Amino acid sequence: MASIIIGSVPVHGHVTPLLAVAAHLVARGDDVRFVTGSRFADKVAATGARFVPLPPEADYDDRDLTRSFPQRARLKGARAIAFDIEHVFARPAREQYGALVAALAERPADAVLVEPAFVGAAFLLHRPRPERPAVVVCGVLPLCVESRDTAPFGMGLAPARILNRPRNAVLAGVNRRVLRRPYAVIDALHRDLHGVDMPGTMIDWGRRADALVQFTVPGFEYPRSDAPEALHFAGPLSATGSQAPLPQWWSELDGSRPVVHVTQGTLANLDYEQLIAPTLRALADEDVLVAVTTGGRPLDTLPDLPANARAAIYLPYDELLPRTSVFVTNGGYGGVQYALRFGVPIVATGGKEDKPEVGARVAWSGVGRRIRSEHPSARVLRREILAVLHDGRYRQASARLAAQMAAAPGFTGLADVIDGLTERKTRTCANP
Repeated sequence: MASIIIGSVPVHGHVTPLLAVAAHLVARGDDVRFVTGSRFADKVAATGARFVPLPPEADYDDRDLTRSFPQRARLKGARAIAFDIEHVFARPAREQYGALVAALAERPADAVLVEPAFVGAAFLLHRPRPERPAVVVCGVLPLCVESRDTAPFGMGLAPARILNRPRNAVLAGVNRRVLRRPYAVIDALHRDLHGVDMPGTMIDWGRRADALVQFTVPGFEYPRSDAPEALHFAGPLSATGSQAPLPQWWSELDGSRPVVHVTQGTLANLDYEQLIAPTLRALADEDVLVAVTTGGRPLDTLPDLPANARAAIYLPYDELLPRTSVFVTNGGYGGVQYALRFGVPIVATGGKEDKPEVGARVAWSGVGRRIRSEHPSARVLRREILAVLHDGRYRQASARLAAQMAAAPGFTGLADVIDGLTERKTRTCANP
């Protein structure tokens, strides 16, 4: 039995896949503690792991970041990105590290598993390996290590066909200037703790971890000639099973017409005009059935549904996705991976956080179309959805990725990485 600490920033899309990891590790007999925000306490407890709260300074509600960070509402573009990196991810790192140190002082751990935004774990890497647990970064976002073969993370740019590395070098210089302030914050925090600046950048810190396990397959990630040696691909790691009840209209998903599923996820769903409403207008006269989920909001908050649309608060994805012809999404990484497990082609719109990176990979991998706008028009949505629906190349590409995902090691692969690292430490300590 291993003792494992899991850490995540209090963001739904980061916490959710790690809940599935926690449940799996508990089921195999490991002692698991989960460090995250207070609003996830019950969900952590449901996995069988022990909930460890983040300090208040590092705990915020991702459903309304403007309440926690009022000045964020006034910013756009690069300044908004820099603000988020500084205040949402960089400044909480000191408290995240403190929570890990306190948990380790209470009871040592064999491994610490974190997602990339939990930068406090990077501060653990200053200690020599025999004096700390293994640190494993779980890739719940598109792979964000820096590379000469990719544009800086967040720009949403796929590798260029010509002059790729020169382009990336120029963009990296621009990116360093934009992120100069959050990088300085991280260096100051690291210097205060350890007396030296943090090696590399906070975006690239996962490269120094003992392992980086990406929750996808190579076909959905850009190739990197300078990828970390400790990079592994486990395939999508998410909870399976259908928890949502079947709606009364479920029998209409009988294959008589294509099903287009549209969702804005569980967080970015306050403004249906972002994606759901224009999709309903775009397909109102098409011979398809549009299945809408509100992600937790009451159904009466939806706009009027056209005759070919049906709605539910949640739908059981393991039953829905095999019946789905096109998945229309605002680009959440977990949702896209879930759809690809079933070979469903995708239309992804623009957005904030990691969504531009997800959309860029959707287009690059050939599994769907990308719309760069966060508020696309009905006309553009109709064009892109019908293109994916009627061009078999997208479904063929999605089927190829689904086959890769079916062959991926999944939870077993992650567990093997953890076990390999902890066994290696045992040998190192026994034979200094």
